[in-house]
Amino acid sequence: QVQLAESGGGLVQAGGSLRLSCAAPGNIFAFHAMGWYRQAPGNQRELVASITKDGSTNYADSVKGRFTISRDNAKDTVFLQMNGLKPDDTAVYYCNGLRFGIPSDYWGQGTQVTVSS
Repeated sequence: QVQLAESGGGLVQAGGSLRLSCAAPGNIFAFHAMGWYRQAPGNQRELVASITKDGSTNYADSVKGRFTISRDNAKDTVFLQMNGLKPDDTAVYYCNGLRFGIPSDYWGQGTQVTVSS
C-alpha cells in the first residue's frame, strides 16, 4: 500500500513558523517533482510549492518569500519551511509526487496547520 506521511503541523500565532515533513514511498519520490498542497474548508486543494529532482522550485504567489520547499533525496523526504504565517495559511497540508504537473492518485492523511490572528 502506497503511503505518504505528513507531519509537523500545529497551532501557531500569526507571524510564527512551522516546518512540515513528508516521508514518501520510493516510487512516488522518484516522480519528476514533489509538491506540497493545501486545502482549507470549502476550498479546493491547491499546490503551494514544488521541487524537482534537481532542486528547481516553484511557489504559489500567496506564499512566495515566506515558504521554502526542500528535499532530502537520501531519505525520500520533502520539507516545507513556513515563515511569516498568516491566518489565510490555515489548512490541511499534503504532499505528493508530480508527474507532468499531475499528482499521483495516492494521498496521505495530511497535517493540520492552524494560524491564529
